[in-house]
Amino acid sequence: MSLKYLDIKKFLPHRAPFLMVDNVLSIDDEHVSTSFKIEADCIFNDNGFFNEAGLVENAAQTCSSIVGKSYFKEDDFEGKGIKLIGFISAIKKVTVFRCPKVGSTIITNAKLKSRFDTDDYSICTINCITTLDSKELLSCELNLVIQELK
Repeated sequence: MSLKYLDIKKFLPHRAPFLMVDNVLSIDDEHVSTSFKIEADCIFNDNGFFNEAGLVENAAQTCSSIVGKSYFKEDDFEGKGIKLIGFISAIKKVTVFRCPKVGSTIITNAKLKSRFDTDDYSICTINCITTLDSKELLSCELNLVIQELK
């Protein structure tokens, strides 16, 4: 199945107005690339710009999909198999170079650095870069905890 038919809302626990990822452009066990169009009604719209907190949230939601993917069966394109919760446990480093204007579409790329799984949850460290027109907006290293809701 093509990723253009993958509805990310069925896999991330976030809902509008807090969903900061529109499309998964590519994904595997160690990398993900997403896009997000910043609309005027976005909760992170700060005087016509997508603010720093929005950039970090977009990065975290993008990053969580790498590990979150492993909880679903390969043929579960509807996200019906399980429900996950995830949160940032640490922001190891973050650099915001600039904030994009509302109306822009940003691309976020994340790469898994390390992962530790238990029976109840996964802890991971992920590096992430967000760009607009090939210009870097944000780079960060995040620790996330992903857990299945039972």
